[in-house]
Amino acid sequence: MPLRLSAKPAPYRHGPSRRWPLLLAALLVVALAAAWPLLRARALAGAAYGAHLGCSCRHISGRDLAACRADFEPGMGLITLSEDAEARSVTARFPLLATQTAIWREGMGCQLEPWRD
Repeated sequence: MPLRLSAKPAPYRHGPSRRWPLLLAALLVVALAAAWPLLRARALAGAAYGAHLGCSCRHISGRDLAACRADFEPGMGLITLSEDAEARSVTARFPLLATQTAIWREGMGCQLEPWRD
């Protein structure tokens, strides 16, 4: 009489399905690393534009800094403005990526601080 096995072995299900999240995370890290210089440059340009716009609005037009945000272009929602009244400057920040300050100088208007890389 031949020997019979009554139970079939379970199908292999632990291979590729567990690797997908790791592969997706690795792909995301590589894509972020590749796009980082462009993201940083755009954030710095946006912060510089926001600082100059905020400085001009505040120290030339005499408007409240909160009202100056209405002059922002679409897509600048993440940029925040702060003022140093004593230094007559406005600083714009793009979270985690860029900070830029514009200073109002008599006879010269609002000037950006040099960019730091």
